Amino acid sequence: MVRWSLRVRLTVLYGGLFVFAGALLLGVTYFLVERSLDSRMGTSAGNLDVLPKKLNGVGTIEVNGQKINIPQAIIDYRAQQEQFRKDTLDSLVTGGAIALAGVGVVAGAFGWLVAGRALQPLSRITETARRIASAPDRGLHERIALAGPKDEVKELADTFDTMIERLDRSFDGQRRFVANASHELRTPLALNRALVELAVARPDTVPQTRQLGESLLSVNERHERLIDGLLTLAESETAIVETVPVDLAEVAQHVLDQAPPTDRKVSAQLRTAPTTGDPVLLERLTQNLVENAIRHNLAEGGWLSVHTATVDGRAQLVVSNSGPTVPKYEIETLFQPFRRLRGERVRSERTAERGFGLGLSIVRAVARAHGGEVTAEPRTGGGLSVTVTLPAT
Repeated sequence: MVRWSLRVRLTVLYGGLFVFAGALLLGVTYFLVERSLDSRMGTSAGNLDVLPKKLNGVGTIEVNGQKINIPQAIIDYRAQQEQFRKDTLDSLVTGGAIALAGVGVVAGAFGWLVAGRALQPLSRITETARRIASAPDRGLHERIALAGPKDEVKELADTFDTMIERLDRSFDGQRRFVANASHELRTPLALNRALVELAVARPDTVPQTRQLGESLLSVNERHERLIDGLLTLAESETAIVETVPVDLAEVAQHVLDQAPPTDRKVSAQLRTAPTTGDPVLLERLTQNLVENAIRHNLAEGGWLSVHTATVDGRAQLVVSNSGPTVPKYEIETLFQPFRRLRGERVRSERTAERGFGLGLSIVRAVARAHGGEVTAEPRTGGGLSVTVTLPAT
C-alpha cells in the first residue's frame, strides 16, 4: 500500500475540489446550452412544418430561375440544424475539458504551494524533534519558539516546547543526583576503608581483630563495587555528552593487560575497530565482559576469547567463553539488573567471586548510549558468546 505524504494528499484534495467544481460548472453550462438550442430549433422546426400548408400543396418553387423542392429543402435544413447543434455541444465539451484540465494543473500547483506553506511549521517541529533525538543531552536546551497566530499548529509547538522543557529539567536533576550520589556514597566508604586499614596495620592488633578487619575490608570493597556499578549504570543510560575517537582493539588489549592472572586459556584476535564514544565507559563495557567470562568459567580447562574487527561498516567486539550451558530462553534475563541464572546463583555462593547481576546490564546500557547494541548467544557445549556492535568511524 502506497503511503503519500500529507503535502501530496492536501495537493490532491485541493486540486480535486477545483476539478470537481469545474466539472460541475461545465455540466450546468452544457445543460443550459442544450436546452437553449432545443428551444430555438424546436420553434424553427415548427415554422417549417406548416410551410407546405401555406404553399397550398405546391411542391416546388422557382427562385432566380432555379427550381427548389420544398420538402427536400426542409429536410436538408433540419439536418443542418441537427449538425449545428451537435457541433456546438461537442465544441462546448471539448473546450470545457481542455479548460478543466488546465484548471486542474494550475490548481494542483497552487495547492502544492499552499500546502507547503501551511505545513512549514510542522516541518520545523519535525526538524527540531529530529535534532533533539540525535543529540538528546545537548538538544534538550533547544526550543521551537514558533511565532504566528494562536492556531492549532502553534498550540502543538508550544506543547512540544513545554514537554522538552520538563525533560530538560528532569535530565538535569538526574545528572545532579548522580554527581551528588557519587560523592555522598563513595566518601563514607573510603573513610571506613581507611579507618579499618589503619586499625589492621597497628602493631599491637590481635589476630582476631586483624581477621575481623580483613572481613570488613572485603565487605567494604564489595559495597564500593556495587555503588560503582549502579553509578555507571545510571550514567550510561543517559546520552554521551563528549565523544572522542576510540579503537575497540586498543581498549580490549588494555583490559586484557590489566586483568588479574587466571588459569583460563585466553586468546585474542584484535583487529582495528574504530568508533567514537566515552573511553571510560567503553573500557568498563569491555572489562565487564571479560570479568564475566572469567567468573562464570569454573570448569577445568576453561577458556575465553576476545575478538575485535570492523564488520559491515560497524565496530564489533565479541567475547566468548566456555562454561555451563545457558538456556536460550534465559538470555534476556542476563541483561536485567540484579538478575542471574538460577544455577549461577547457587554456584556463586560457593565462590568468593560473587557478582551483583549488573555486568551485562551495564554493557547493554553503555552500548545503547553509544548508538549500538549488544546480543548474546549460547554456545554449543556450554558458555556464551556476547557481541557488541557500535557505529564505526
